[in-house]
Amino acid sequence: MGTDSRAAGALLARASTLHLQTGNLLNWGRLRKKCPSTHSEELRDCIQKTLNEWSAQISPELVREFPDVLECTVSHAIEKINPDEREEMKVSAKLFIVGSNSSSSTRNAVDMACSVLGVAHLDSVIIASPPIEDGVHLSLEHLQPYWEELEYLVQSKKIVAIGTSDLDKTQLEQLYQWAQVKPNSNQVNLASCCVMPPDLTAFAKQFDIQLLTHNDPKELLSEASFQEALQESIPDIQAHEWVPLWLLRYSVIVKSRGIIKSKGYILQAKRRGS
Repeated sequence: MGTDSRAAGALLARASTLHLQTGNLLNWGRLRKKCPSTHSEELRDCIQKTLNEWSAQISPELVREFPDVLECTVSHAIEKINPDEREEMKVSAKLFIVGSNSSSSTRNAVDMACSVLGVAHLDSVIIASPPIEDGVHLSLEHLQPYWEELEYLVQSKKIVAIGTSDLDKTQLEQLYQWAQVKPNSNQVNLASCCVMPPDLTAFAKQFDIQLLTHNDPKELLSEASFQEALQESIPDIQAHEWVPLWLLRYSVIVKSRGIIKSKGYILQAKRRGS
């Protein structure tokens, strides 16, 4: 592992961008030795194992090239959707903005997900509330730049339906009234409220917005947790130089049977100052 780590460290020292793709976690086999207890634990485990597998597969040619963008994948787990089966599948994603103020992260994430899965569009994308400073209340202004990107992607036929996460009735109403493409769903974390708030339920019913539940933590991936995972997998790097921009979690479900055919994570990180 030492030589692998040194090669990975040398590549990361020269690159400016890291794309990490787990591939289909259902294909991981021996890599999944235990069932994680939380989404955060699963994600950290996925990041570390993907980095370890990628490090072990680095070719001498790649080291000589020193690419600016590193594609870090578990190659045997990559699985594109068969075009003949596309109509039978529902491809959904949830996008978490981590460390980027650039709304173009939204477009990058969706384009990469379509490429990874071999599809022309995603059926549904839910965006988690973007990061804001402690003590600041999430407002429409925080959401607008990301929602405008999602609207563009709907109009470009890259996404069919778009939704939100953890908006209360006032926030959802403000977004609905302002948006050109209306949210068709809003996720609610029942761990924080136990039951659906009546005012939110009434508003969603009135405007045909589906209320879904989730159990994601408020911060699924932080800059610190990503850097810790990076440092543990590849000790020969300056992990603090790397900042995760966004994380996308996807699932592919067989519509008629409700069976998960594929699920995984895609992540983009940038090196500071590059």
